[in-house]
Amino acid sequence: MKSFLDNNFLLSNPTAINLFHNYAKDLPIIDYHCHIQQHEIRENKQFANLTQIWLAGDHYKWRAMRSCGVAEHYITGNASDYDKFIAWAKTLPQLIGNPLYHWTHLELQRYFNIYDVLNEANADKIWITANKLLTSGKLNVHDIISQSKVEAICTTDDPVDNLADHLALKDSFTNTKVLPSFRPDRALNINAADYLVWLNKLREISGVEIKSYDNLLSALTQRIDFFDSVGCKVSDHGLNYVPFAETTDDEVSAIFQRVLSGHHAEPLEETKFRTHTLVFLANQYAKRGWAMQLHMNATRNNNSHMFAKLGPDTGFDAVNDTPVAMPLSRLLDAMNQNGLPKTILYSLNHNDNYILATLMGCFQGHEARGKIQLGSGWWFNDQRDGMEEQLKALANLGALGTFVGMLTDSRSFLSYTRHEYFRRILCNLIGSWVENGEYPADENELKKLVQNICYYNAKNYFSF
Repeated sequence: MKSFLDNNFLLSNPTAINLFHNYAKDLPIIDYHCHIQQHEIRENKQFANLTQIWLAGDHYKWRAMRSCGVAEHYITGNASDYDKFIAWAKTLPQLIGNPLYHWTHLELQRYFNIYDVLNEANADKIWITANKLLTSGKLNVHDIISQSKVEAICTTDDPVDNLADHLALKDSFTNTKVLPSFRPDRALNINAADYLVWLNKLREISGVEIKSYDNLLSALTQRIDFFDSVGCKVSDHGLNYVPFAETTDDEVSAIFQRVLSGHHAEPLEETKFRTHTLVFLANQYAKRGWAMQLHMNATRNNNSHMFAKLGPDTGFDAVNDTPVAMPLSRLLDAMNQNGLPKTILYSLNHNDNYILATLMGCFQGHEARGKIQLGSGWWFNDQRDGMEEQLKALANLGALGTFVGMLTDSRSFLSYTRHEYFRRILCNLIGSWVENGEYPADENELKKLVQNICYYNAKNYFSF
């Protein structure tokens, strides 16, 4: 019997052990998509306790606690940080098979040198030990980033963000690149209750009077140029469904004028607006050499009662099953007419893996090695089975050796252990293929494969 989370955790054969420890483990990290707050990097934030760095904003843990019957008071309510931590410690033993169990203990080991298994019985001991280190001045945000060997961080930023923190970090935090990502979801969400308010913010920061659809595109282009000047390399789009509808410039301009007048867009009108605008944005990204990320098939804010109480991103989202194949095919084809950028495709529904993996092969190009990517296991797929399914789909239908690897997609600075989790799973999968005689035991080729997927492919793909 193997010991829990030992040095060879998730590594089941000699080749996997060799690949991970000799070639993958110590590589730097390219975290090209996350939701951490850049101002906390600029401020070099020091957290007062484990709850603040672990549980605040982590809707993964919140969902697990709710599943175990923990009252909301101890999750997002006014309970003390200590009581919230104890509630998490009581929850954790129930999570066998859940990646949260592994992540939690990897983080305790890597950042706090704590090898105890967290439960209610030893929660106090772990609370005291970890908090002592957190408040010692030896584990602030810069320490965590440096200790984790993070070479680049791409945050998630609205077009109306002034990027002041990024500009400050550009001059003061030289060991790690902290770069913005362009996330224009609100520009496309024309039926949002605050859409006109957001447009006014775009007008103010861009200096463009937005009285027409052409004005909107001009303002967005101005912001793209500004983001580019601050070092942006990647955009991101959250698509609850993949929009596509045939349309014209005049038709979309008329739809936008009605929205400016305060009218609600009909579903087909909204789809036409989204299609046209996404195609325009994709072409702008291609001109600047950016990569475009498309995150698809989530259904958000399912619990309206809790959404009214807590707002978005609080643990009430789920997997969607809207059509992907035909609308995405037509959308990528429309983008391709005037320049399809490097593109990473993610679906929250793992049943879409083969759709995405085959469709991306239709739009590959010489502009970049692995120009179109099947994104890593995202969100609910960010676990061992989900990662293995994604890796196998890509290997079966594409070129696994060109994959740009893992990201944290997290709001927590301790989440860099997810890269280790991924690297162990990758090495174990490749090692099993070698041990089964499905790939040669060629040390040099295996080293290149593993190191490229874990680090070099991303570094080259995004031009970091």
